[in-house]
Amino acid sequence: MIIERFRQFSPRGKALAITAILLAGSGVLLGAARFARRGPNLPTIEVRRGEFLDSLQFRGEMKALKSLTISAPSEAGDLQIIKLAPEGTVVKSGDLVVQFDGTKIQQQLAQFRSALKSAEAEVGQAKAQARLAEEEDKTAVLKARYEVEGARLEASKQEIVSKIEGAEAKLKLADSQQKLHEAEQKQNSDQKLHAATIEDKEHSCLKAKYDVEKSEGALAQMIQRSPSAGTITLLQHWTGSGMSTYRSGDQAWPGAAIAELPDATTLRVSARVDETERGRLATQQPVTVRLNAIPDRQFSGHIEQISSIASLDFSSGWPITRNFLLNVVLDQSDPRLKPGLTGDLTVVVDKVADALTIPAQALFQKSGQNIAYVWRGGQFQERAVEIGRRSAEKVLVTKGVAAGEQVALRDPTVKE
Repeated sequence: MIIERFRQFSPRGKALAITAILLAGSGVLLGAARFARRGPNLPTIEVRRGEFLDSLQFRGEMKALKSLTISAPSEAGDLQIIKLAPEGTVVKSGDLVVQFDGTKIQQQLAQFRSALKSAEAEVGQAKAQARLAEEEDKTAVLKARYEVEGARLEASKQEIVSKIEGAEAKLKLADSQQKLHEAEQKQNSDQKLHAATIEDKEHSCLKAKYDVEKSEGALAQMIQRSPSAGTITLLQHWTGSGMSTYRSGDQAWPGAAIAELPDATTLRVSARVDETERGRLATQQPVTVRLNAIPDRQFSGHIEQISSIASLDFSSGWPITRNFLLNVVLDQSDPRLKPGLTGDLTVVVDKVADALTIPAQALFQKSGQNIAYVWRGGQFQERAVEIGRRSAEKVLVTKGVAAGEQVALRDPTVKE
């Protein structure tokens, strides 16, 4: 029917109709070509061949195997910090690190010194009284002995005097002997009494002297100096609202650790690794370390030690897990290195040359399969892929995609 109508057209009409058909066809073909060439509406990346690094990553913390701790005096009561070296201060041996307020101890020291003087005076007085009493007792004993001898001499005359005088002489002798006995007893008793009194006073004096020496020692400890050269690391304490680093004006309890002076030669990066990762690691393996506080530098090192027995990791939350402790020694030094710094550790456990890789974020899980979305023909095609190895950032693909293809970095089937 269309053909019959076309035959009825004039030659000029036929030419116009043919032109219109050709233009319409060209538009369709052009639209199809543009649709095929339009770009993806999601971020993609090109599949490439290259060296695949099979690596493991961990979070680590800088620790010092050896360090000197600077603490508050343990017998000085609660203290207030009035001067403190700032965090990271490089000090020499003998430099001031922390100074506490010693006003209270100075007051106590003055009281103890006064008590010591009083105790020493009492000891001197007790000794003087003891010497005086001893002299008096000696005199009384000598006098009593003299009287006994005199009475004994008189009693010896009983053969030449009357019986009455002889009896009186005997009574006088007995009386003199009794007085001598009492004088000797008093002398012995006074010696023991004064010795006990002196000993008691001397004990009081020793206690006062101990209090003075203790306060003098505590006062000397109000200033803590660096025992060696190093870099100061201030420690944290509980403030009631949370943990905070010590600073001037803070209170410190007796024996509280205020700062540390780590031995820079013993600094290590410590991390914990899972049992599945433990078997892929060995000592002397090279490690790359990036510390959050030193973003402008990457450190290299090697594994120095891996624990052979798993231990409880209380920092992992609940339930508490068991894992292995790993220590890494750095090959470079930096004055900014100090305990407490955290960062990422990367250990390359294997290398595969000429490998086909895609980013880990370009791999998706669908119905138990590994899926990649390849941009082809103006749309994303779902491809099942086979995986050879994985690392934290990349995936080695053995089948499913080809070099040069574009794969989606986000799942195109998920609507935002």
